[in-house]
Amino acid sequence: MNFLELVKARHSVRGYEQRAVEQEKLDYILECVRLSPSAVNCQPWRFAVVTEPTRLAALKSVYAREWIQSAPCIIVACGNHAEAWHRKSDGKDHTDVDVSIAVEHLCLAAAEQGLGTCWVCNFDTVRCREIMDLPDELEPIALIPVGYPADQTVPEKKRKDLNDVLL
Repeated sequence: MNFLELVKARHSVRGYEQRAVEQEKLDYILECVRLSPSAVNCQPWRFAVVTEPTRLAALKSVYAREWIQSAPCIIVACGNHAEAWHRKSDGKDHTDVDVSIAVEHLCLAAAEQGLGTCWVCNFDTVRCREIMDLPDELEPIALIPVGYPADQTVPEKKRKDLNDVLL
């Protein structure tokens, strides 16, 4: 599969088979995350892979959508604002940008491995922090459910035409 085919295949999956993701696949995905670029190579991220049933069930409670209950694994993407590069001209903090780059590497690597993912950003961050016992310097930025899609159909992507996104 070439890169364009991979990009076309990656989509938000909201239903997973009830089977575990192999450790080798998780290791591959996490190596792709580790190699992600970041501003000034600060790498202001930490990732937690949650598969243990009790913690996974608790983590699923921070997002009030039924479909997440089927996920056999959730990766919690966190950012450390103190470690991130801040643009000198206006102080812009690049934590969210850097974590987003790494998360999309995660999602593309998972798709390449035949796995589905979905960015979840609208969740109870306070409760997530408690469940994950995160230190104060780490902000939970996104939850990424990972697993084998229950529905193998790749939906048609509705995107703007190229001319509509170019200046």
